[in-house]
Amino acid sequence: MSTLRKLREWLGKVEITGVGVTMTAELSDAYQTKGEGVSHILACVAKVFSDVHVVVLDVEAALRPLSDALLEPLKVASANWAATGWLVSRLVKNCVVVDVGSTSTSVIPVVGGRVSCDGKTDLEKLANGELVYTGVLRTNVATMVNSIPVGETCSRVSSELFALSGDVHLILGNIKPEEYTVETADGRGKTRYEALARLARVVCADTDMLSEQELSRMAQSIYNSQIEQVAGALRQVLGRTKLVARKRIPALVTGIGKESVARKAAEKAGFCEIVDLEDLIHNVEAAKASPAFGVALLAAEKLEGRALQWKQLSK
Repeated sequence: MSTLRKLREWLGKVEITGVGVTMTAELSDAYQTKGEGVSHILACVAKVFSDVHVVVLDVEAALRPLSDALLEPLKVASANWAATGWLVSRLVKNCVVVDVGSTSTSVIPVVGGRVSCDGKTDLEKLANGELVYTGVLRTNVATMVNSIPVGETCSRVSSELFALSGDVHLILGNIKPEEYTVETADGRGKTRYEALARLARVVCADTDMLSEQELSRMAQSIYNSQIEQVAGALRQVLGRTKLVARKRIPALVTGIGKESVARKAAEKAGFCEIVDLEDLIHNVEAAKASPAFGVALLAAEKLEGRALQWKQLSK
């Protein structure tokens, strides 16, 4: 609630004609069920934006009024991928979208200008490769690898929450300290040295026991594993879609990990052509947060009653 209020305050006197909503927070263990989470989140939105028309994205990339969304909470839970898929389908007729965020990766096939996902819920998408729970910042390193090369040997890892993917990407230079926008595993700072110390704990060691060079090699090994996880999902999705019969289907990359993870994974999966969403919409921030941008465009179209180009929204 407080974050939504801050957003409303930040907008100041800007006239708001509508609010489009998508969410993933309903999966938080703060809620007993997803239905409870959806209800609470939408109640907060309704309270803060009580004077504004609010619509909620569902898994079919349709916008529902609040009352309808509350009746079918699983239809609007974690539907953010649908906004990205809808946005891309307006720009590229056939492709596989790879959207890498802070926490997870969505793999979205687009066939004939339509989103062609087999899964609708997170459970279904995890099972069929359309969702990989790995991201640039918040992923527990212990979920990314079972073992890591350390010196001349290979060590199993501790399952404790000692280090995050953000530490790996910071060590390798894929992100800057200011781009490490989530809380660290130990609550300490976001310097390279502090990231190295956290990574050392993954093998129950510290920076007195392991050199910077050894820890950097560990980080590279973990990063390679993350790339393979996403590449494997890409192969799985591509293998069952009609796209497999086509020779040159591009991968379209988006999200904060579009270069460091999505592009590398697409190359590893064998894609010959890789398109950056930023090059199509010419907006850096929108390409990093394509679900939010997609929802905004959908909501604007609903209010206007006609199709819009994104440039019209930026004026």
